[in-house]
Formats: sequence, structure tokens, C-alpha cells
Amino acid sequence: MSSPNPKRVLITGAAGQIAYSLVFQVARGDMLGRDQPIILHLLDIPQAMEGLQGVVMELEDCSLPLLAGVVPTTDVKEAFTNVDFALLVGAMPRREGMERADLLKANAAIFKQQGKALNDFASKNVKVVVVGNPANTNALLALTSAPDLPKENFSALTRLDHNRAKSQIASRLKLNVDNVRDVFIWGNHSSTQYPDVSNAYVLDGKGGKTSVSDAIKDEAYLHGEFIKTVQQRGAAVIKLRKLSSAASAAKAIVDHMHDWVFGTGDKGAVSMAIYSDGSYGVKEGVIFSFPVTIKDGKVSIVQGLSLNEFSKQQLKTTEDELFSEKESALSFLG
Repeated sequence: MSSPNPKRVLITGAAGQIAYSLVFQVARGDMLGRDQPIILHLLDIPQAMEGLQGVVMELEDCSLPLLAGVVPTTDVKEAFTNVDFALLVGAMPRREGMERADLLKANAAIFKQQGKALNDFASKNVKVVVVGNPANTNALLALTSAPDLPKENFSALTRLDHNRAKSQIASRLKLNVDNVRDVFIWGNHSSTQYPDVSNAYVLDGKGGKTSVSDAIKDEAYLHGEFIKTVQQRGAAVIKLRKLSSAASAAKAIVDHMHDWVFGTGDKGAVSMAIYSDGSYGVKEGVIFSFPVTIKDGKVSIVQGLSLNEFSKQQLKTTEDELFSEKESALSFLG
């Protein structure tokens, strides 16, 4: 039986620390399956090419049977041509003394270029996840700059926040994370995101389930410390490591794309930032994290969830931030 044709996977910021964890997971089949050959397109800036060549050498030295080729490059056209999956990890980081408007302006230039490259050179079925922050707004900039591609092709990563939230609940209850279901992240990948357990439950391993609120019995924790811990987890990692999350971010990217390809199945809904269709009163026009299920590559927002007043206010706060970011960022597109 012959192998499938290789899929082309683009990773930007490919000499960076997230990519250093990510490339090996993708190349060994964690993302697209253990029978799917991969050609990696690795894009970075000229100043990073020496480090990128070292990554390529390590990929070669891993002797990975699914790795059918590597294209290390600083050329945007070469990087984006015919790619089936685009993992847009690279972005301008916020530096000391930099105002948020400066960050949005710098990233507007990057994601305008990359959106146009997706539009002009990538597969028309390309699946895009934006990781570089501000991820939701950068995804919107890329989408806006790719008018010939469906909006459904674009997403931003909130799976890391989702995984963090599940882990916090599992740790609190001393459960395996697989027994925690329907924890959701709403809104922006920022400190306004809303980690929501109002519809979450835990499995007891015997066919029964209990709501998270009944299992924990501490509303003050669920509305306070839990939310703040998830919102500020990235900053807490930086404080201790002096570097941002890398391995956990890479794992979340793989989880995000794996589910987009293979579906969410019976494991419940997951969190994914996609173009808002007006669900739950969130106005169209921003990339917003919703609870979603996925089947045959189609992402569907979970409908009919009950939101109390606390939850509605949390959604409004993060929605307002996203529209403010959008207004600033789009003014820089020109």
C-alpha cells in the first residue's frame, strides 16, 4: 500500500523557541497522523538563518521516516507556495517601552504580508492558525489580507489557554485531565479571556458525571483565582523561566490542528478562536474564541449553552477589547 502524498506544513518564526518544540512534534506525525508524510516549510528572518540551519540539521539527525523534505527560507513566496497548513508562530514581540499601538502597527505589516502570501501562493484549502500575539487580531489582519480565501480557513490559538484551564480543574480535583470536559475559553488570547466552567463536568470513570461547580463547591474560586490563574499563566511561566511558554504552546498548536483535521469525536467540545458569526451576541467582525466541535474538517460553534450574567459580562469585556484592537490594527493596514 502506497503512502499518501506529502502535506506541506509552514511554520513561521521557525528558529524561535516555540518552533523548536513544534517542528519535531509535527515531523514525527503528532499533528497529521503517523502515516502522513510531511514537507516542512520553515520561514524566518535573515538574521535567524544560522540558527534555522541548525534546526534543519537536527531534523536530519532525528532520521524521521515521515519527513519527506525541509524548505528553510527567508523568502515569503517560497515559504507559502502550495502549503496545506500554516502555523504562523512568528510575530513582533512587545519590547520594553513599546506601546500597544506600536505592537499592533508592527504586526499589521507582518500579517498583511503573510495574509497576501496565503492568498496568492498557498493551497486554497489551507488551514491557518495564528500563534504570534496579539493572536486574535493578527489572525484578523491575515484574513482581511486574503480576500480569495474563506474566512473559515483562519483561526487563532486559544487551545493553550483551554489546556491550562482543564489542567487547573483536574489538579484541584486530583483527576486525570481526560476526565474534565467542556471547559471553554471565550474571547481574546489576552488577560481579558474568559475561562468558563459553567457548563463543565467531570467523569467518574463509571459512566457518571458531575458538574465542575458541584465537584469543587467553591464559586469564589471558580469566579476568581481560577480565572486569574489561567489568564496570567503565561506571565507566571515567564517570571520563573525568564522565557515564554514553548513546549506547552507547541503541544497546543498540535492539538488545535489535529482536531481540525481528525475531528473532536467523543471527547467533547474544545476552544478555538474563529471568525465570529454572531453567536452568543458577539458581533461579527472579530476572531473570537468559542467552544467548538469539529467533524470532517468543519468547525461548528456549540449552540444553546446557558450563560449567566457573570458570563455575559465576561464575554462583553473581551469582545470590547477585540473591537478596540481591530480598530487600531486596521488603521495600519493602509
